This record gives sequence, C-alpha cells and structure tokens, in this order.
Amino acid sequence: MRLPSLNPRRWFRDQQPKHVRRFDAAAGGRRWDWSPSFGSIGQETLAAVGSIRSRARYFAANNSWAAKGVLELTTGAVGSGITAASQHPNPETRKALGDYFVQWAATCDADGLTNWGGIQAGAVRAKIVDGEALVHMPITDTGLKLRQIPSEMLDDSKTGELANGARDISGVRFDAKGNRLGYWILPQKPTDVFATSGPSVLVPADEMCHVFQPIGAGQVRGISWLAPIMLRLAEHDGLEDALLLGAKIAAMHAGFLIDQNGAASNSPYDGTTDANGILESGLEPGTLKILPTGFDIRFSSPQQAQQLVDFGKMQLRAIAAGLGVPEHLLTGDLSQANYSSLRAALVAYRARLEALQFNILVPQLLDRVWRRAITFGILSGQIEAPDFAANAADYFRVDWFPPPIAHVDPEKEIAAEVAAISAGLTSRRQVVASRGYSVETLDAEIAADRQREVALGLNFDAAPKGPSDA
Repeated sequence: MRLPSLNPRRWFRDQQPKHVRRFDAAAGGRRWDWSPSFGSIGQETLAAVGSIRSRARYFAANNSWAAKGVLELTTGAVGSGITAASQHPNPETRKALGDYFVQWAATCDADGLTNWGGIQAGAVRAKIVDGEALVHMPITDTGLKLRQIPSEMLDDSKTGELANGARDISGVRFDAKGNRLGYWILPQKPTDVFATSGPSVLVPADEMCHVFQPIGAGQVRGISWLAPIMLRLAEHDGLEDALLLGAKIAAMHAGFLIDQNGAASNSPYDGTTDANGILESGLEPGTLKILPTGFDIRFSSPQQAQQLVDFGKMQLRAIAAGLGVPEHLLTGDLSQANYSSLRAALVAYRARLEALQFNILVPQLLDRVWRRAITFGILSGQIEAPDFAANAADYFRVDWFPPPIAHVDPEKEIAAEVAAISAGLTSRRQVVASRGYSVETLDAEIAADRQREVALGLNFDAAPKGPSDA
C-alpha cells in the first residue's frame, strides 16, 4: 500500500483528475496577462464610435492604402449606380413605375450636385469610413428629395429613458418594443466650424435611412470598416518613414579617417578642416586621394533592412484582408499573381460585395427610397394607380441590379454561362441580372433592334459573303 505524500500540496495535486475539460481561451495564466476582452456590442460601439470615426476619416484622407481600399469598395459596390426594375405584375404599370423612378432619380439630390447613383456612392463611402450613413428623404416645394447628413449630426447626447417604455439611445428614439421612431438631428450645417447650441430636431424614422452594418445584436450606431486595421495603418506609416529615413542616411556617403599609429599630429597633410574637424575637401568622381602615413579610412554603410521590406508587404496583405479587398486591388502589384489566383481572389471579393449590396444597401436604403418615391409619385398624381390602396405591395415590388462586373476571361466565362443556360442550371433572367440589367429591358431592346434591322435590310447574324458566293 502506497502511503500518501508528506507534502499536502503534492498529495492534493495527485488526487486531481488527469483530464480537465476547459477552454484555453477562458483560462488564466501568463499568456493572458494582458487580459484582452470585449464587452457588450451596444456599449462598446457607442463608446467608440466618435473616436474611431475621427481617426478613420484621417486615414481615409491621408493614407494612400486606406484611400485606395475605400475607393475599391465603393466602386465595386455601387459603380455608376444600382438600378431598379419594378416587378409589378401589370406590364404597363411596371413600365410607368420604371419611367417615373428614372426621371425622379436624375434630379433627386436636394443639393443639386449629383443623382441617385451619386447618393448611393456617398452613402457607401460614409458607411465604410464613418461606419454609418444618414440619408434624409424630405418632401420639399420641388418634390421628394434626398440629402446625405454627416453622422456627427446625429445627436448622441440624446440618451435616456422616456415614458411608456420608450427610450433615446445615442440620438435614436425607440418605442417600448424596440422599433425605431425617429432620429435626433442637430441643426448646424456641415460647413460650420463650431457646433451651434441649437436643440436637435426629431426626424421621423420613415423620413430617414440609417445605413450601417451591425456586427452584433443590440447595436445602434455603426463602426467604421477601418477599425480593425487603423492601428496597423499607423504602424505601417511609421515603418515607411523609418525605411525612407534609412535610405536617406545611406545616401550620405560619409568617410572617417582612422589614425592607425598615433602619428597624425606629426604627419604633414594638406587637407584643411573646419571648426568641427570635418575635411573641407570631399570626394569627387574619378579622383584618387593619397592618405598620410598611418591613416586608414572607413565609410558609413547603414545596413539595408531587407527583412523590413518583406514585413511591410505582409502588413499590406493584412490591411487588405481586414478591408476585404484583394491585395492586388489595394497595392496594384500583380507581380506574384496569375490567372487562377486572380479568379480566386475576385470570387471572394464579389461575394463580399454582394453581401454589402443585398444585405445592407437594399433593405436599409434602396427599398426604403423606392417605397417613398413611388408613394409620393402616386399621391402627387404623377403615377396613375387607382388600385394602390388595395394592392400597395405590388407597387413596392422591385428588383435591384448592381453594375456589371468585368470578366477576367470574357470568352471562357460567357461560354460557361451559355452552357449553364442550355443545361437548365440557370435562367437568362439570373445571368442578365448578374450583368446589371433587367431581362425585360434587354428583351425589348433586342426586339427593337431586330425590327430596325428588318426595316433597313440589315442582317448582322449572316456571315459575310466572299467573291465566290456572289
């Protein structure tokens, strides 16, 4: 029989089970001395939104990598604008709704600076840089308009509990059930240097589009997409400055004379020096200098940190990954890319763009603008809709077509689409929609082209005839 150890600590340790179920990520110890943690999504985002927005704007305006990443995301998501196609069951009504929206979209900007596509691009850029975009939809003397509002004009001081269970959270009013009732907007203009002391105005929620990507349940305000990479951007800027300074120092070809035997004071030397002991006669191309007896010379040659250059490239890959942009689009470097790697990178990039378009832009901005524009057009008498009250849902049915994405290899990809249609794996509507067009509009244009060709005696489908065929 084995007697227990005289050391109580060792005996107690021996009695513990050898296999312990636990998460290392929740354990303590030396590896977790710095104690990383993240609290509630709602509290963390509300506390950080202001400082992150300010820093993100700085990097987007001054850092070339951040500016390129924001530009690529904005262009890829919106391009020249995401177009609408009504899905009303009646073809004539569908055409009337589409024509009205196109006409309205051309002059929808309240400031008169852009159009519906420009409003979309501004909202996407603000969502990426600021973390959120606010688009007001007021009805003015000239009709329904759209105006983008800077996110700092949303009064985050409006926070507190109200009667009947309602509450204000960082400038957003909610009812007792958590539905958004309105937004507290500050009255100052974006060009004001200092914020005015005027009270904020509660804008009804049905007049405001709040575009942001929630990263967790309970989030009220948006966080910049640059948040995961801003610290890395700052460190990369410092690395670039250090490498540039090292190159400048290396270009200073300085030489140092060394007295080998201590006879310098007795050696005649015709070189003159200044008050600091620096020789005034420097090196010139093609010249040879004879040193006095006992002198040797050493040149400063700062070590070129090639490993730092490689480390900088790795940092750029991390920045591109944090933004969700392929590395070659961020840096413009295609030296290590090939056809397969480009296709693989673009597939993942397009998937992220589609998630941005259809999970955020469509429900938070595009659908809301369509419903308000169509409702205003019907109520103002610009659209004839006698059955609107009974069939409003039909008038609000709409498909959105993002701008077409350029093919990497058009011949192969178009052949694959044709084969998929022939095999019944997809439809023409889906393929045409992926190119940013409505199949109804495309078919109407093709039919019109065919009629014009017949009327003019043209036949572009026939092969050209040679002299022997005449």
